[in-house]
Amino acid sequence: MPRFRGEAVRVVVPASSANLGPAFDCGGLALDVCDEYVAMVSDDAGVLIEVAGEGAGEVPLDATHLVARSMALAFTAMDVQPAGFVLRCTNSIPHGRGMGSSAAAIIGGLVLARAMVSDGPAVLTDDDLLQLALRMESHPDNIAAALYGGLNFSWLSDSGYAGTVKLDIHPEVVPVLAIPADAVPTSKARTALPAQVDFADASFNIARAALLVHALTTDPGHLLEATRDHLHQEARRTMYAASFELVERLRAESIPAVISGAG
Repeated sequence: MPRFRGEAVRVVVPASSANLGPAFDCGGLALDVCDEYVAMVSDDAGVLIEVAGEGAGEVPLDATHLVARSMALAFTAMDVQPAGFVLRCTNSIPHGRGMGSSAAAIIGGLVLARAMVSDGPAVLTDDDLLQLALRMESHPDNIAAALYGGLNFSWLSDSGYAGTVKLDIHPEVVPVLAIPADAVPTSKARTALPAQVDFADASFNIARAALLVHALTTDPGHLLEATRDHLHQEARRTMYAASFELVERLRAESIPAVISGAG
């Protein structure tokens, strides 16, 4: 039976940008904005949660908190349950702004729980954590970037297994964030997606997604063309009108710009 560590465990998890234009639900890039989670096993039953920064006063402070839920999932996978635990979240990732805050919370909770168990790393591999995270977030783009960092391209097998490859990003590629004032929940943004897409649009995005890999890793000069999209951004234009307008203005000046994730 795994034993719990007696000391507090600290995890820092990055924000991430998903889709990157044409790579819908598969391309993810970790960003230099991070949430910090600190947790420790308690002899007292239940969960005690403190939240500072983004989401403070808005997110639940009980077992339904997303980090706590992912911790519970990992504890169950390791066949161990603490009497209780204390969790402190210091959040810098804005919620509902397309920066992977939920993916960071899910990955952060899984990694925390694994680290709180003395032989946790032997019980759960990083790949195991990725598969567990997929139970809570159905697309692997953000969670892969949050778990592995850097640039990742991910896919789902016919059986639902998530695979990912991490690539070295070209040093001249420096993301710049423009964070909107209003939140757009991912669940709401996905309702605007069409049930079917035109074959020509699918072919268009396949070509740009392939070019995107080359542009991000080898030749950033192709980024303007490589970040074009015909599948999802236009369909959700009304949900993030100001952001979409900014993207169009930047692209008109030959600056590669995309909508990050759901907005």
